[in-house]
Parts: sequence; structure tokens; C-alpha cells
Amino acid sequence: MFVSTLIGNAQPPAGLQQLGPPAAGAGRVRSSVGSQGPLPTHESYPQATIANGQTLFVQQCGFCHGRDASGGESGPDLTKSRVVSSDKAGEAIGQVIHNGRPDKGMPSFSLSDSEVTSLVAFIHYQQDQAMSQNGNRKGVSTADLQTGNAEAGKKYFDGAGTCSTCHSATGDLAGIASRLQGLRLEEQMLMPRAAASKVTVTTADGKTITGAVAYHDEFTIGLIDQSGGYHSWPTSSVKYKIDNPTDAHVQLLSKYSDDDIHNLMAYLQTLR
Repeated sequence: MFVSTLIGNAQPPAGLQQLGPPAAGAGRVRSSVGSQGPLPTHESYPQATIANGQTLFVQQCGFCHGRDASGGESGPDLTKSRVVSSDKAGEAIGQVIHNGRPDKGMPSFSLSDSEVTSLVAFIHYQQDQAMSQNGNRKGVSTADLQTGNAEAGKKYFDGAGTCSTCHSATGDLAGIASRLQGLRLEEQMLMPRAAASKVTVTTADGKTITGAVAYHDEFTIGLIDQSGGYHSWPTSSVKYKIDNPTDAHVQLLSKYSDDDIHNLMAYLQTLR
């Protein structure tokens, strides 16, 4: 979330769809997410308050939680939040806004009561809209990805030519299920993000230098060595070998069976 100048304008920002009148029953939480029974209903809010909240939410919360509160770059989907579902008049949401959640990377915000009320109104409105769309989920829940056999997944992980060739459950993957959950964990398993490529360059006089690839095209190869120094050469004057850690994952994509993926996910989720 980024703190920016607060705008008390009831109109949504340019490019954002105007909210229509609340649907019948909007402003009320119908039931809980899961099977714990109905939750307390929350207050109804004027449409102008919801619109103000929409403007403020996009400015300060949209980067992390998405423009529509359904999850973004790093923040969770608030339309599925138990805090939001149990909130009646902003007491729970307001506490999170004012105090933040430092352990989850969320800062605290110094907002006025009216600003908090507007945010609460918009978040509740978005949750009501999401809950009214039966059978039209926007994402994949963690429970959907817990259908495999962890023991079979460990066997696959330790097998020749698979995961243990490069990874270790007690080394680089230790605690991965505490850092990544659900779809993020599966995406990292299938195609790791931000995996740095390494390159070894052999110069004409036989000297070798290894480092992280900093630049590469058909004419130039550049690297950053362990001390942080940058080196580059014309590709025609050196020999070089690039080691991209995602290559092995790409090769496995054509070999996985559905069971392999489900079982690996079940095993990785035990690495806490």
C-alpha cells in the first residue's frame, strides 16, 4: 500500500468503472466463507460513501489488494477475508487499517474516521458483490491444491533426474510452504520467478569468469561477478555457457502427469 494525498471526491477516478446502485441486499453479509454458519450482518452504507471509499481504496490499497479488493501484487483477496466477514461497523477493519500488520508487510495508516468508514463501505460492498456471484469464483483456493499424496510426491521429488538434482528439502526449499501458499507455491514449482541465470565466459587467453547474466544479445555478453564488478565481451571473441535454472523446470513440464503435479504440491506443502 502507498500513502498518497487523500481525496474526498465522491467520483471514482478516471478509468475506473462507476459503481452502480447496490444490488438488492448489498451492504449485508449473507453467510460465512466455509461451513461455520452465518456471520453477523454489517451496516448498510450510502452509495456516495462507497464511491468515496472506491477512490481512496484505489489510491492507497489497490497496489497490494487489487483495484477491486480481490487480491493484488502482494496483498490477499479481501472479498474472502474472515476479518471483513466478521466486521459489522468497521471495528475490525478499522483496527487493521490503523495498526497495520507488520508481520505480513502491511503498514499502519493515519486516516480520519470518515476515511476509514469510506474504505469499510467499499470493502464490504465488494465482498457482497463477490458473494452474490455463485459458482463464479475468481481464483483458486489453497484447499483446491491439497488433493495429492505427499508420500508419493516425496518419492517423485527424490527420484533420479527430477527435483532433488537441484533442490533440497532441508536446504533451499526449507520452509517454502511457510513463505508461499496455494497458487503462488504451485506457480513457483512449475516455473520459478526471478531465477537468476549464471554464465561462465572463457576468454581467448583461456581465462574463465563466472557471474550472473547482466546482458545478452547476439553481439554482446555481460555479467556481474561475485564482487559486483561488471564485465562484457563481444560474443564473437569469447566462448560462454549460460546456466538458466528454469530450463530444468521447462523440460519437466512435458513429463509431468497430473498425479505428479498434485503429489508434488502435497509434498511441498509439508515443508514448513
